[in-house]
Amino acid sequence: MHTASLSLDTTKLLEQIQTLGAIGADPAAGGRTRIALSDDEKAGRDQVAQWMRDLQLDVRVNRIGNLFGILHAATAAGDERPLMIGSHIDTVRNAGALDGCYGVLAGLAVVRAYRAAGVLPARAIMIGAFTNEEGVRFQPDMMGSLVYAGGLSVEEALDATGTDGARLGDELARIGYAGDMEPGSIVPHEYLELHIEQGPVLEAEGQLIGVVENLQGISWQRLTIHGTANHAGTTPTRLRHDAGYAAAAIIAFLREGVVAAAPETTLATTGTLRFEPDVVNVIPRKATFTVDLRDPDEGRLQAAEKRLADFLSEIAEREGVQVETERLVRFKPVTFDAGLADEIQASAKRFGFAHRRMTSGAGHDAQMIARIAPAAMIFVPSREGISHNPREHTDDDQLIQGAQVLLDVVQRRLAKAV
Repeated sequence: MHTASLSLDTTKLLEQIQTLGAIGADPAAGGRTRIALSDDEKAGRDQVAQWMRDLQLDVRVNRIGNLFGILHAATAAGDERPLMIGSHIDTVRNAGALDGCYGVLAGLAVVRAYRAAGVLPARAIMIGAFTNEEGVRFQPDMMGSLVYAGGLSVEEALDATGTDGARLGDELARIGYAGDMEPGSIVPHEYLELHIEQGPVLEAEGQLIGVVENLQGISWQRLTIHGTANHAGTTPTRLRHDAGYAAAAIIAFLREGVVAAAPETTLATTGTLRFEPDVVNVIPRKATFTVDLRDPDEGRLQAAEKRLADFLSEIAEREGVQVETERLVRFKPVTFDAGLADEIQASAKRFGFAHRRMTSGAGHDAQMIARIAPAAMIFVPSREGISHNPREHTDDDQLIQGAQVLLDVVQRRLAKAV
């Protein structure tokens, strides 16, 4: 099939982005909040499922709550290994309207193009909205795709306890998305994910399309420092076992001793920090905080983890405190399928869109599905690199251009299925 034979309904795509973005909107705080398996996220799921039914897709939900819409192929043989397009619709708090949602709705736009042309693809197209990608309420993040790819058992995921004490399986049942299909029972032939960059590179370089060829490894830990509470005015510095100071020293070391060893690639972030007893004139007896380490190279990521571990031993001995570590998430770097990346780049060239090969700094469902099928990602620019924020923005024409590349790649991959 020639690529010009199908066209996007760009008006519908932009309208659906706005409609989904209004679900969970908070005018006072800004943005929208659709935490996984909340009432607002259920409303978002219901809307996406309705749009799937409007396109006469085969709508299915698996046991981890992943929502799928399948456009069946022209023949039964073409249904066996679908081309999957996916992302997520859950959000962080006070989020933008595009993160995840753009990829799901662009997938529906691709299917709509086939419906409008009155043709069936040679291979089935499966649109997926994966459960709990953000990991705000339940951990780990990217849970739905991780379970789908076999990296986490369904039972363990269903038993996950949220930050509010709720059990994930109970919440799935409560909102009506506890499906019966086994995760991974349909193995995709290939997987594509269209996403906003969530970073500043494309905009800064004047590029329209990011050809994502790899994705950083991610290491999350929770550190707990146990010291001794004492009077802030009467305890000499040399006699203190200050959990607050130890935490601050570790956080500073992340920049000065970990990132400094590989400043072009290694990233380190402390996103949460809590002291006890949290009183202005009391030396903290306890500090709890998180460490997020990332690098696209597994060897460098392991080296960063070791530098941190060595410093933890040093600070514990020097300050007379105890340091506990808890592994929260550990994902190795992912290299995406070179053939798919080449196809994305070739499509950008055909359209005349400025483009570049790049690494994804954020985690995405694509990195999980890459465990079981060839996968790749397409990025479009994010204004000022802002995401997870009400100010998250990509121009409409850029959203359309990304979807055009997605449709073009899908058509060309499916033409090879004949």
